[in-house]
Amino acid sequence: MRTAAAAFVLGAFCVLGFAPFDRYFAAHVAVWPAPTLALAGLFLLWRKASTARQAMLLGLAWGAGCFLFGVSWVYVSLSEFGGMAPPLAAASTLLFCLYLALFPALAGGLFLRWRNGTARDVLLFAGLWALTEWLRGTLLTGFPWLAVGYSQSPPSPLAGWASVLGVYGVGFVAALIAGLLGEMRATGWRKPGAWAAIVLLLGFGGLLRLMDWTQPTGSPVTVSLLQGNVPQSLKWDPKRLPLSVETYLRLARAHPATLTVLPETALPLYFNEVPREVLRGLTRHGDALIGVAVGTTRGGYANGAVMLTPELTASAYTKRHLVPFGEYPPPGFAWFFRFARIPMSDFTAGAARQEALSFNGQRIAPNICYEDLFGEELLDALPAATLLVNLSNTAWFGDSLAQPQHLQIAQLRAIETGRVMLRATNTGMTAMVNPDGIVAAALPPFTTAALVVQAQGRTGLTPYARWGNLLALLIAVGACLTALRRKIFPKSS
Repeated sequence: MRTAAAAFVLGAFCVLGFAPFDRYFAAHVAVWPAPTLALAGLFLLWRKASTARQAMLLGLAWGAGCFLFGVSWVYVSLSEFGGMAPPLAAASTLLFCLYLALFPALAGGLFLRWRNGTARDVLLFAGLWALTEWLRGTLLTGFPWLAVGYSQSPPSPLAGWASVLGVYGVGFVAALIAGLLGEMRATGWRKPGAWAAIVLLLGFGGLLRLMDWTQPTGSPVTVSLLQGNVPQSLKWDPKRLPLSVETYLRLARAHPATLTVLPETALPLYFNEVPREVLRGLTRHGDALIGVAVGTTRGGYANGAVMLTPELTASAYTKRHLVPFGEYPPPGFAWFFRFARIPMSDFTAGAARQEALSFNGQRIAPNICYEDLFGEELLDALPAATLLVNLSNTAWFGDSLAQPQHLQIAQLRAIETGRVMLRATNTGMTAMVNPDGIVAAALPPFTTAALVVQAQGRTGLTPYARWGNLLALLIAVGACLTALRRKIFPKSS
């Protein structure tokens, strides 16, 4: 029981390494090592476990602490805005977090079953951690939120690894350092080889942060990112429709730019229902990228981003990776919507491959809401796309950890792709992220404002943009096979 409680506390401690805690404590102490230290503690607990079942329970407890603390904002969307009864929303949130905790549990069970009691266990630990995080981000459409690699956004030196290995590779490196620290804690700190490995991993990550994998193309463009701050409780009320429309028209008029970007479903209408005078108002100073529902050729409607010129010529991107339960009912779960009232919850997914949208000599690759959690999917638009633009509405989650965590995710996407990431959100965080992962500018959340920035398009490919997650997965599998060599080839070792 004590070890399970320790694992739970370690999982909760891991969340302190993610946003927004990096901003709370930045002036006094760096928080990016927290997830690595939390993993080092988990490695020690697994190392002392006597059975695979015990290791799985410890992994489950660690995951429960991490996800209950880190993604409990799901409760807000279900209860406060989804209309679900609080007890049912609390139970649903608990079950969701326990589902996510199954992946650290799986890693723990496999670790104890396969470990051989040598220093190679460090490789097995890191490899299993990376592989189970990738599995969590893939299985059943995936939910990679709080993957350890996201915590290593700048100023962490490990952020540089993202341009080569992506977020799962960064998680592998963090877990490898954690395993080395845990092994030294258990067997003695006087291990020059382990210390040298840690220094090399940190140092090489720092050097990779200095690499400029992509090059500027064209002239910088002026972009106005609008943050309407329209309350979620009012957004879909037909009587309040003029509130949304007037808010964005006023912001567009007051903050002219070559490109004006509105958040996800900023206009709570179908695109063909938006009055032409509203469209003309939004494009008075230049093009506009508008978050709005659009009809599809297959019937139904899609969550869209419409690029509109002053001549009202339109081209569109439609969201490909939909949110289960929020944007469509998974097969067999239509009953869920008897307990929750979620507007526009039956979207049609967009085509798997879509052309980047042309604008002023640049090519824009939009992504909508949590699509930017799936780094490999964003690579389909490269190398053609020169700018990335995320349109989000995280008002569903209230004033919670969701908004700063989502911005931190965008930081890793910018590093992985070597592109500027622009974010227009309803309530926050509206921001511009540079290709090195540094947040160049951001609006305070829950304010009605516009962020006007100069965005530089870029061309070229990072190693991650060329290989996607393949390189990180090969390294993780290779680490596991190296650790298991004696079991696989007992005579040769």
